[in-house]
Amino acid sequence: MPEGPEIRLAADKIAEAIVGKPTTEVFFEFPQLKPFESRLTGRTVIGIETYGKAMLTRFENDLNIYSHNQLYGIWMVRKAYDWPQTKRSLRLAIHNAEYSALLYSASDIEVLEDWEVPEHRFIRKIGPDLLDPAVTIDLVAARYLDDRFKRRRLATILLDQGFLAGIGNYLRSEILYVAGVHPKMRAIDCSTEQIRKLAEASVMLTRQSYQTKGITNDLSLVETLKADGLTRAEYRHFVFNRADRPCYGCGRPIVKEMHGSRRLYICVNCQPT
Repeated sequence: MPEGPEIRLAADKIAEAIVGKPTTEVFFEFPQLKPFESRLTGRTVIGIETYGKAMLTRFENDLNIYSHNQLYGIWMVRKAYDWPQTKRSLRLAIHNAEYSALLYSASDIEVLEDWEVPEHRFIRKIGPDLLDPAVTIDLVAARYLDDRFKRRRLATILLDQGFLAGIGNYLRSEILYVAGVHPKMRAIDCSTEQIRKLAEASVMLTRQSYQTKGITNDLSLVETLKADGLTRAEYRHFVFNRADRPCYGCGRPIVKEMHGSRRLYICVNCQPT
């Protein structure tokens, strides 16, 4: 599933192709959305916003397309009507004279009027978006100690979009590793220093991933690993997807665990219980 940084990167690419331009055609696969095709065709796209893993495409006539990629959804930007070779199902297409923004395989798509956006079932419950510049480390630290979250395991709350928006599987593992905290711990069990490290890692790694298109490892170490001939998949993360490989900090093998049917990677030496 794409995480917050990947959705924001997709939004940037889509915005470059369609914002400020009138549509020539809008297509929805789902029958209940078909009536909106004519209302959105010929209208100018005025902005693309992200809410964690969700995206909002805004139009000049106070209508908005809400989409959530969920597990399999993927956006593609192509020259107008230049269809890709894919077996995926096209769910949404926004065309203009130059480009087509195409959403494949996603099932969570709605059209909302402006007044409906703040009360949307996902948007109204979402936590602070870590890619929002207004979100500070102090705010995130307070979030960890909020009564709604502090007694739940960190491995669980880090995937809760009502806690912090945009964190998914790889960011969860990376945040816990960089903070040096075991996933089975709860915020209420952590020291003040550990909470601070969790907050710093949450903000820093999410923003770094956005800026580097998915790299969460230490960037100076990345340059060394690249010079040694490692592939992107090998140098991209500290621990995620690196089971049985040596920890970059202590050399012990990284361990893969399952938490709630989702993969999680830890160094048992650097993240003691």
